[in-house]
Amino acid sequence: MTTATLFILLFGCMLLGMPIALALGFSSIVTILLFSNDSLASIALKLIEALSGHYTLLAIPFFILSSAFLSTGGVAKRLIRFAIGLVGHIRGGLAMASVVACMLFAAVSGSSPATVAAIGTIVIAGMVKAGYPKQFAAGVITNAGTLGILIPPSIVMLVYAAATEVSAARMFMAGFLPGLMMGLLLMIAIYVVARVRDLPSQPWPGLGEVARAGFSASGGIMLIVIVLGSIYGGIASPTEAAAVSAVYAFLVSVIGYRDMGPLKDRPWREAGEGVGAMLLRNAWQVLLALPQSLVHPEVRKVVLDGAKVSIMLLFIIANAMLFAHVLTTERIPHQIAETIVHWGLQPWMFLVVVNLLLLAAGNFMEPSAILLIMAPILFPIAMQLGIDPIHLGIVMVVNMEIGMLTPPVGLNLFVTAGITGERIGWVIRSVLPWMLLMLFFLLLITYIPQISLFLPEYLDRLRGYS
Repeated sequence: MTTATLFILLFGCMLLGMPIALALGFSSIVTILLFSNDSLASIALKLIEALSGHYTLLAIPFFILSSAFLSTGGVAKRLIRFAIGLVGHIRGGLAMASVVACMLFAAVSGSSPATVAAIGTIVIAGMVKAGYPKQFAAGVITNAGTLGILIPPSIVMLVYAAATEVSAARMFMAGFLPGLMMGLLLMIAIYVVARVRDLPSQPWPGLGEVARAGFSASGGIMLIVIVLGSIYGGIASPTEAAAVSAVYAFLVSVIGYRDMGPLKDRPWREAGEGVGAMLLRNAWQVLLALPQSLVHPEVRKVVLDGAKVSIMLLFIIANAMLFAHVLTTERIPHQIAETIVHWGLQPWMFLVVVNLLLLAAGNFMEPSAILLIMAPILFPIAMQLGIDPIHLGIVMVVNMEIGMLTPPVGLNLFVTAGITGERIGWVIRSVLPWMLLMLFFLLLITYIPQISLFLPEYLDRLRGYS
């Protein structure tokens, strides 16, 4: 009766159009009040404990703030310039460069919609101008943007780690090779299509331009080294690395690239200026700019936007964890696990069920909410069937990638529609051919666990030897 009430209320509220966070919270609270002795005060306490009790979740606001600074601070256009220098001269190179740029930006943002917005705003118009079909350009960027939640650091991976209490650092390690593999598959597909449809290529810019573009993009690329290097090297936890990334992104945007704040558009070196004078002038400017930038309107807007996104996401997480608390209290995951084990399902059959369930859920719910609801149910079953929890996590994340592309809730579809000015139906048609590639990739990740587990296990062996 308790289980039926919980799920009937949840899906009933969603069908009525209630936001998913409110539907999760409302169904959980009503179920607790009807079938439990807990008071409203204890429910409020559980909501607070849902966030404060998971140290890993503290990384989410920091990564969101870092992404907000980098999206606004011009890092995307420098990464695109570097990517075009690397692969732009290949047939279909501009589309391939957009994938490379998405991979690089994914490694500094941790967000799929942010990756589509930052890269797509610049690249889609550029591809159309260069002679690419607009629908082709939109489809490539919408799919490549999903790498934002697969290539670490990933906000979705942090949510999975908090829901299952697995290591966030190991999740990040496990997502690295699949992210590179997905990017490579997209680039191979682009090259084949470019050959068939005779799509243009850019002229070779020369090693000098590649080096200049690489130096220009080094501010953003160094963030990848700092965050992932500190996590994989055991120097910092994901939460500590996230805090460093937020400070670094602020300094790069305001001081390094000067795309916002009091130093906006001021050159590092003026015409005819000597090295000594340049260093003194810039040192003085930086000293004056740092306190001013903290209250500068552009910086304050970025911080406010990041806070809004963080509050929205954490509100969803808090309500989803309250829902997961009700599931756990009523032993629903354990009952489902015992039933499925009793059926005698093989691990590969269970993974088919997992994929079908998550693909269906991705049509209607936001990735973080899906993980927080489904992970407590699927995790115990996977453990009993001998499936590695890290492998299960990557399978779930790839399903969430596909969910970002499926209507009616696919966030990437709405971002691309806003960029291109086209209708959602047009965007869906542009995405469909590339989604088949994503489904093929999902099969590879599901049934070849070593794609996900190779790097974490290899690094564990290295630490064991040392």
